[in-house]
Amino acid sequence: MSKLIMFHARECPHCQRMMPYVDKLEKETGIKFERLEIWHNEENADLMRSYRDIIAPKCGGQLKTPAFLNTETKDAFCGEVEYETLKEWALK
Repeated sequence: MSKLIMFHARECPHCQRMMPYVDKLEKETGIKFERLEIWHNEENADLMRSYRDIIAPKCGGQLKTPAFLNTETKDAFCGEVEYETLKEWALK
């Protein structure tokens, strides 16, 4: 498993807006995100729920999409952010 995970949903407009940023970041830096769709894949949804204690506090107490998780640093955030914010988070 990658250390960086993007939990997303196909129909989520916020996820769709973040995908180009993730693509750009991967191309520019060589960083790779594991992209896990959670609305149509129960195994991925279960994995996201297993990280509830890390993700939910950073996301207003809930599990939301898109959710970004660094499994090494145990850091997470949810929602749409600017490209530079995503890059800064991913590189720390």
